[in-house]
Amino acid sequence: MAKTGGPARAVPGPALSSLDFPLDRGSPVPLYHQLAQQLEAAIVQGVLAPGNLLGNEVDLSVRLGLSRPTVRQAIQSLVDKGLLVRRRGVGTQVVHSQVRRPLELSSLYDDLEAAGQGPSTEVVRHETVPAPPGVAAALGLPEGGEAVLLERLRRTHGRPVALLCNYLPSGLLELDDARLESTGLYRMMRAAGITLHSARQTVGARSATAGEASRLDEKEGAALLTMHRTAYDDTGRAVEYASHVYRASRYSFDFQLLVRT
Repeated sequence: MAKTGGPARAVPGPALSSLDFPLDRGSPVPLYHQLAQQLEAAIVQGVLAPGNLLGNEVDLSVRLGLSRPTVRQAIQSLVDKGLLVRRRGVGTQVVHSQVRRPLELSSLYDDLEAAGQGPSTEVVRHETVPAPPGVAAALGLPEGGEAVLLERLRRTHGRPVALLCNYLPSGLLELDDARLESTGLYRMMRAAGITLHSARQTVGARSATAGEASRLDEKEGAALLTMHRTAYDDTGRAVEYASHVYRASRYSFDFQLLVRT
């Protein structure tokens, strides 16, 4: 039976009186939007963590010298984004920050660490297996050739965000669970002298299976983002085939689109 995600437990956090929210009253940017941006930055940077309470709108409006409707509009904009939730008898509470990741050849671990998301990893599976036909073709292995299979659960601030399945050619580099749980796979590749150069990647979406939902703290059938990637080193050798799923409620890809001239 799939495990469903429950509400975040209220936990003590930094008092809002200790946080600085400078507002430019002469700016054309509405005050509610300025406050919302700064609250969102505090959540994304981990200053306000999941479970922290913001207090009530009256106290916040008095402290900042804003009207209650202005404060209410700022908070509602973050409720609409899924970063805050209003709970009867509890107050306004931080739920989580959504991970926004640029679509480029980079490590999820490195991206999360750079964004201050506090990544951690649990190795679910690590063994040498006959590569499935599609994986063998992607990695340029003979039919039935061996590959190292890695399955990992990635968390941010202690909450699951992605299930990662990676296949590597057997003998590519030395791997141990302790290092896999303390750093990123691409960082380990670079340390082993492997220079990543390019990749072919497909992004999609589907519903969570019961097993995925249980591990990702979602409901069965919840929306998941999918990513399939084959990465190549600077010699053109395929060094990784990845099949990842991400919680759509906590994760998105960012694209930069250019006009072709």
